Amino acid sequence: MKHRLILSIIGILLTLNIAACQNTTTPQAKETTAPTQTPVTSAKRVVALTSLSADIIYQLDKSKLVGITGSSLLNKNPNFKDITRVSEGQTPPNLEKIVALKPDLVIGAEGFSNQTIEKVKQLGIPTLLTRVNDFEALEALTKNLAQTINADPQPLLKRYQTFVDTNIKPNASTLVLASRQPILSPNKSSWAGNLLEKFNVKNVTADLQGKSPIRGYITLSPEKILETNPNTIILVTPPQGGSQQSILESFKQESFWGKLEATKNNRVYVFDYYGFVNAGTIDAIEKACKQLKDVLS
Repeated sequence: MKHRLILSIIGILLTLNIAACQNTTTPQAKETTAPTQTPVTSAKRVVALTSLSADIIYQLDKSKLVGITGSSLLNKNPNFKDITRVSEGQTPPNLEKIVALKPDLVIGAEGFSNQTIEKVKQLGIPTLLTRVNDFEALEALTKNLAQTINADPQPLLKRYQTFVDTNIKPNASTLVLASRQPILSPNKSSWAGNLLEKFNVKNVTADLQGKSPIRGYITLSPEKILETNPNTIILVTPPQGGSQQSILESFKQESFWGKLEATKNNRVYVFDYYGFVNAGTIDAIEKACKQLKDVLS
C-alpha cells in the first residue's frame, strides 16, 4: 500500500511539473523571485526551453527568439508556428538542434532544464535558469530578459498590472484541490498560492506545511478537508487534458464531498492547470486571473 502511494505521488509530481520542462519556467512554475544566473547583455539569438520565457521574449522582441520547446501551449499559438522546436512532447531538448541555431542565450527552468543547460554551458554558450513562483518573480524575469535583449519591459509590466484587481474584498475560505490521488493543495509558496493571495483569497492551506515532494504543495487527508470546510472549492484540470465535468465527477466519488459547505452551496469551480498552477504563458496567466475575478465578483 505504501509503495503504491509513493508511486502515485511520483505520478502527480510528474503531472504537475513535467510541463514545466516543456512549457513554463513553472509549476512550476514556481521559481523564486529572480533568475539564478546573469546572462550576457545584447543577446540576439535566444533559445527558450520553457513556454513562459519563450512568450516573454516573443512579446519583448520576437526577432530575438530562434528556438523553443515543443510545448502544447506554444503549439496551439500560431505566432510560434515558424520557430524551430528543439524538443517535442516530454522528450529532453535536442542539444544538436540547439547548437545548430547558434544561440547567444539559452533559457531553461531550474530543476527541470539543469542537465541541458549544463551541457550548453560547457560549449561556451551563455545560459539562464529561471524560477517563477510568484508575480514578483514574473516581473523580475521580464525585466532581466528585457535588459538581456535590449528591449523595453514597460508594456509587459503594465499589462501584468491589469491582471490583478487590488480592490477585491477579502474572500471567504477557499480550498484548491490540484489533484485527487493523492489530494494536493497549494500553500503560499506556490504560483497558485501567490495568485490567491494577490486576490485577497483566504486560502485555507496557505500556511500549512507537509511532506509532499512537490514544493509549494501539501497532501491533504479527507479528515483535514472536512476540518477546513471551505466556503469555496477550486478544482484544477490536469495538464494532459480532461473536461471540467470529468474532474468534478471524479471528486464527487470522495466520501467527504457532499459534507462540505462549498458543495452544498454549489460554489465549486474548475480552473485550467496552465495559468493557475503552472504559469504557462502570459495569456494563460491573464485567463486565470480573469476567472478568479469572475469567481470573486
